Amino acid sequence: MSNENPEEQTDLMYRQFKLLIFLFVIVPIILLVLFIEFRFRSFEAAVPPQEPSIRDEARMEIDVMPWHPVDGQRLYVPAYSHVYHREGDPHLLTVTLHIRNTDVDDEIVVTSVRYFDTGGKELRSMLKKPLKLAPLAATEFVIEREDKSGGSGASFIVEWRAGTEVNQPIVETVMIDTKGQQGISFISPGVILSEGTTDSED
Repeated sequence: MSNENPEEQTDLMYRQFKLLIFLFVIVPIILLVLFIEFRFRSFEAAVPPQEPSIRDEARMEIDVMPWHPVDGQRLYVPAYSHVYHREGDPHLLTVTLHIRNTDVDDEIVVTSVRYFDTGGKELRSMLKKPLKLAPLAATEFVIEREDKSGGSGASFIVEWRAGTEVNQPIVETVMIDTKGQQGISFISPGVILSEGTTDSED
């Protein structure tokens, strides 16, 4: 018979259990932590240092803003007196030229609005005299649906000026037609031909 009493046996088993816990739980956790730390340091050492001034293309710092105030422009604005559908039949459209002063402080003056046909021939001037637009004001010029003179390649030449540099106005055409429960509408923005307070060409 063993000379150890039950208490000593229990104590021995408890110490053995703690040893097993240490060997099979604590030691593997310590080794895993050390392995992860080693891998992290290896990865960190492999990444080259990056200067604070370097930016990716999406966050590139710029020295000049991508837009700028101007004191005048000449704009080309596409217009569509009609579009073709079905077997090439013309679908007539109402054309509205919109000019919006986007500056919140200063007025602009629209000096010329001319309407051209598909062949580039000037059909008429839409302005009898310069038109002042107050800050955030807008104006429009309408080519009626039944006016077929412009054709599918019609256009406007718009010129404006300001006494100081201002935000560029929004100049665009809106084409629309409705019949029954169906309709068609689209927008065409203006394109800058020149900037500055140049005189209107005849």
